[in-house]
Amino acid sequence: MDLTVIIVSWNVKEKLKLNLKALYESGGDFKFETFVVDNNSHDGSAEMVRDNFPQVKLIVNTENRGFAAANNQAINLAQGKFVLLLNPDMLVNAETLFKMISWAGENTQAVVSGCKLSNEKGTIVKQVRRFPSLFDQLMIVFKIPHLFPAIVKKYLQLNFDYTVSQRVDSIRGAFFLINVGAYKKISNDKIPLLDERYFIWFEEVDFCREVYKLGGEVWYNADISCIDYVGQSFGQVKRITTQKYFRDSMLSYFQKWGSPIEVKILTIAWKAVSLFVR
Repeated sequence: MDLTVIIVSWNVKEKLKLNLKALYESGGDFKFETFVVDNNSHDGSAEMVRDNFPQVKLIVNTENRGFAAANNQAINLAQGKFVLLLNPDMLVNAETLFKMISWAGENTQAVVSGCKLSNEKGTIVKQVRRFPSLFDQLMIVFKIPHLFPAIVKKYLQLNFDYTVSQRVDSIRGAFFLINVGAYKKISNDKIPLLDERYFIWFEEVDFCREVYKLGGEVWYNADISCIDYVGQSFGQVKRITTQKYFRDSMLSYFQKWGSPIEVKILTIAWKAVSLFVR
């Protein structure tokens, strides 16, 4: 099997349907399998997959297990030489999958790779980020970039040239291709699982950092593209809930990669913000 596509879905039935339709219209000489992990949707997503895409390997969870844990359910069963983590609100072009695995197969330094993402209007989705630092995350906690966007210019790589393929720190988890063989080569034959301490957010950044720690690289490919409808599931979640997910993941990231003093500073910052934001 050349490729395993894994889609973790939550209450985005129509976008998921379009996503799967596009996947199965892909061109090129390769074989792929598709997993859909449904995180306890209530919009008939699982039934739609069963009725319309019987070739999909469907996993139905009775609770929302989050992004990392749900992806790991399918990664543990994956047979592909490459594993693609694909958001349900994505739309691949006919040549996207074949071109990506062909490129990644020739560029084995790219343990993780992503392609150019554009929204439905054709605008580039700015997905490349540097690894988080205490300063930029504090700015985000206090929402300073709303007034002074340039203060996180380095972190968000606002001047990044999306027309040039290049090595990067991290890419968006919406289209996240893992070269399984390359990962196993640098990790003593381990399965490329996400860290389940993250429910949502920071898990792809964490994985990219692990790759670099092990001696691999992460690449952005400017010559291959797909459409990203951006955050369809999150639009259904209350702001206070998404902020809690983001806070918990940020703190978990710094507990793993930062120092105790950084964790303490961020914890105090979040507590301070909570006094004014309800």
